[in-house]
Amino acid sequence: MTVKLAVRQVVELVMRSGDIDNRFVDVSNSMRNGSKAHKMIQKSYSDAYISEVFLRLNTKIDDIDVVLEGRADGVIIDENGKITVDEIKTTTFPLEKLSNFAEQHLAQAICYAHMLLTATDLPARLAETVAEKKLMLTQIDRIDVQLTYYHLETGETVKQHQSVSREALRVFFEELLRKYGVWMRYEQNWKLLRDKTIKEMHFPFPAYRRGQRELAVSVYRTVARGGKLYAEAPTGIGKTISVLFPAIKAMAEDKAEKLFYLTAKTVTRSVAENTVRHMVEQGLRFKSVTLRAKEKICFMQETICNPDYCDCAKGHYDRIGDALLDLLHHNDIITPEDIVMYARKHRVCPHEMGLDAALWVDLVIGDYNHVFDPEVYLKRFFYEVSGDYVFLIDEAHNLVDRVREMYTAVLRKSAFYRLKKKLKDKNPEAALLRSAMGAINQYMLNLRKALEAEHKTSEVTYRQDTGLEELIVHFLAACGEWLSREKLTSHPLQAEVLELYFDTLSFNRISGGYSSCYCCIAEANGSEVEITYFCLNPSEIAAGCLTRAKASVMFSATLTPLFYYREILGGDRYDDILTLPSPFEQERLKLIAHQGISTKYRDREASIGTIADAIAACVTRKKGNYLVFFPSFAYLSKVYAFFSIRYPDIKTVLQQNSMSDNERAAFINLFDAENAETLAGFCVLGGIFAEGIDLRGERLIGSIIVGVGLPKLSLRQNLIRDYFNSINGQGYDYAYAFPGMNKVLQAAGRVIRTESDNGLVVLIDSRFGTEKYRRLFPEHWSHIRFIKNNGELKQLLMCVDRRIETTDV
Repeated sequence: MTVKLAVRQVVELVMRSGDIDNRFVDVSNSMRNGSKAHKMIQKSYSDAYISEVFLRLNTKIDDIDVVLEGRADGVIIDENGKITVDEIKTTTFPLEKLSNFAEQHLAQAICYAHMLLTATDLPARLAETVAEKKLMLTQIDRIDVQLTYYHLETGETVKQHQSVSREALRVFFEELLRKYGVWMRYEQNWKLLRDKTIKEMHFPFPAYRRGQRELAVSVYRTVARGGKLYAEAPTGIGKTISVLFPAIKAMAEDKAEKLFYLTAKTVTRSVAENTVRHMVEQGLRFKSVTLRAKEKICFMQETICNPDYCDCAKGHYDRIGDALLDLLHHNDIITPEDIVMYARKHRVCPHEMGLDAALWVDLVIGDYNHVFDPEVYLKRFFYEVSGDYVFLIDEAHNLVDRVREMYTAVLRKSAFYRLKKKLKDKNPEAALLRSAMGAINQYMLNLRKALEAEHKTSEVTYRQDTGLEELIVHFLAACGEWLSREKLTSHPLQAEVLELYFDTLSFNRISGGYSSCYCCIAEANGSEVEITYFCLNPSEIAAGCLTRAKASVMFSATLTPLFYYREILGGDRYDDILTLPSPFEQERLKLIAHQGISTKYRDREASIGTIADAIAACVTRKKGNYLVFFPSFAYLSKVYAFFSIRYPDIKTVLQQNSMSDNERAAFINLFDAENAETLAGFCVLGGIFAEGIDLRGERLIGSIIVGVGLPKLSLRQNLIRDYFNSINGQGYDYAYAFPGMNKVLQAAGRVIRTESDNGLVVLIDSRFGTEKYRRLFPEHWSHIRFIKNNGELKQLLMCVDRRIETTDV
């Protein structure tokens, strides 16, 4: 087996030392301006400068075959044949502070120099130059390495240059690989044991459920050959084991290097973790880590990562190697609780420890943002060299809005104005920062005045705001100068400056990817001004992120219509789709559509009494627990108030607009199978109780869904509508109908959770009877009954209950 490694990955693991300190992190290499600066520096040289040189070296670490890859920023071959390897770093921090990073940067350049002198297959342009100069790389005894530091604001350039012998390169390189070899041996020994148990593993349940084998086979095929699969697998199929089992099997056949199980909810991550644990209990040896958000796992009250604030940040890199080995040697299924325990033991950052552990496990269980978010995606895996990774993306219907949110950026005038007022220091760095914030504040003030002059509160354009972007670069540079003043390490405004710095940096990153899939929204509300780069169509972004993996499986109980989700989540017509039938007997779900009530916004006030009566008819037909879903809190509150007065004997519970984890748990715990009386829970469609909860058996016997779930009418949804109207003429469906129907399907899916459940789902809205919506019903809804008034509803419910009683007997 051959292992592919990135030069950066090896250097960062072996060479890192000292503290975590986010006050001096050089983040600007990922900025659009940093990329431009790279190109500018590269073009400033003569033709002797060859830029972006990809290098690959086949080598061994002990007896393990390794392919080492990396991209040197530049190789210079002058008229005398002297070769220099150039490594460019751009920054907004004072150049004198970069000595903290020089050792790692130099190690990277030395690796590229060694790889260049020992390469057998050079990139075309470099090979031509070497041939023209009649150079024999195998006979060159010395080579120069150069670090070029460029300050983005001042344009100042500092170069560190040294000549290194071939022998010194070899010794350094081999020592670097020797140190990395400790980890390689651990990894290879583990894989031998893992693969042996995978090959011996059988499906961990007595039999496949209906549709389960078909899903597993499709997943295996996708993993083996690469590509994408979009699968709709209704509740009860056993989606988690159906995707994990075949993917794990493929790993033992060298068809997958690492699995990433991604989901939006903590509870779903726990399901994946427990599924792996079930296989391990049956003999599988397999390592997984479940990642938790930085804010939730940090030991400190605030996530301020510097050695003056956090003892774990001080000397973290000096201790993390031993800490990581300890964690990995004693745990296979690594939970956030395990990470916390070992991080405390070794006094290291738990967040960074979890990310480092991800490098050495077989399965990473995490959030969508670990792959898709431009700020926090796992650069350890995806920044330079991709691998044979597999993305298993659960509840994929949630990914549409999540990607759109991740790639939408907002700047607010008030943030700059408030901080400018607070910063009173007299030093030059503070003055520079105040000036930069003042310029952005004035820019937005002028924008507000322009909107007021035209009697508008908002304006939408489809071009970038280049004027603002220039001011942003100045602000980021000024922040860098201010943050790097050593005497500011305990400044009371440091956290606030950092927060605004990273928010602005995020906006700048998004501007670097601005395309026809975006629009720019300027909005004024009182004294506040917001400028938003709004992502209209996340498909191109999702497609780009999915290229980080060899194979991706997007699956959910609700991906209707599949063509929409395949398109909007980065697929094309060549990518596989799979729709599976429900594994449950159709007659166990009693399904009624009430066409006699309009819940359109203009009709809501008039519908309150009729809807309350319909709900009462449903929940009084049989003692038990019910959920009632509404499209908005406002509508919910009005019907709930009316219902409580008209039907005071029916016990109810109301979802609040904001609920803590304990309050959510208390709400769910009310739904007990042994309740002595009927309970009706009033909730919001698409909210925290509309999906991701598992109330089996008698804990929930019915759901009433009011409305078709349309997102709230808004400027942004209308912009999405207009965009897709211009693309394919289906703007209303893409912006409103499809997302709304998904909420309906998710809420309906709360009722039948096991093969022994019986339950009722009643849909209330005149639109459910139209062809537009009926074609969005899943196949296992083919038995739905339509009624036109509450009288028909009561009669049909009586018939339904008699049939259920007969079936149960």
